[in-house]
Amino acid sequence: MTLKNVILAGATGMIGGLILKYCLESEYVQKVTSIVRKPSSIQHPKLHEIIHHDFTNYDEIASHFENQDVTLFCIGVYTGSVSREIFRKITVDFPINLAKKIHEKSPNSDFILLSGAGADRSEKSKMMFALDKGIAENQLTKIGFQNFYAFRPSYIYPVEPRPEPNFSYQLMRFLYKPLIRPFGKKYSITSVELAQAMFQVGIFGSELKILENADILKVLNKN
Repeated sequence: MTLKNVILAGATGMIGGLILKYCLESEYVQKVTSIVRKPSSIQHPKLHEIIHHDFTNYDEIASHFENQDVTLFCIGVYTGSVSREIFRKITVDFPINLAKKIHEKSPNSDFILLSGAGADRSEKSKMMFALDKGIAENQLTKIGFQNFYAFRPSYIYPVEPRPEPNFSYQLMRFLYKPLIRPFGKKYSITSVELAQAMFQVGIFGSELKILENADILKVLNKN
């Protein structure tokens, strides 16, 4: 199998950080180009870290997007944590502008978006999250990647404890083991499971292009 060159956006986040770890440990990955706002403390011969600040314009770093095989986009923001305008910018503009520039330089590559359950491709939802995720998925589909995959997890349980962004997430974490997890594979996934599945699809592909929560778990043979 040909070794993969991977672009990763969001390596400082919960899921992106795990994906970076799997990429650096994998025998199937040749190089990881990580786009970050500030330097990390990670040193690895496979890792090429690019410091970049404007996630709506990638002209200055476009030369790094040549000869790439797959991009994993894991940048996101919690609903209610920013204004409506900024939420749309992060959820739609960030991945679309990056994808267009990568496709220009590596047209035969794949693109994977960390989307979310309920993403509405009809673009009629009155829920901001569902609407903007649906818009992003639609626009990414039209760019022309060899494969575009949309991952739509439900509640993501952080395996590593973290400061939760609001009371709702604190409550969800508290209720996960006694109430949420027993409802089955449609309603929750751990951070480790999600990151492993995104990594595996990035390297090996998938017949499904839209992966709902249960589909993501099936990637890991958790039927």
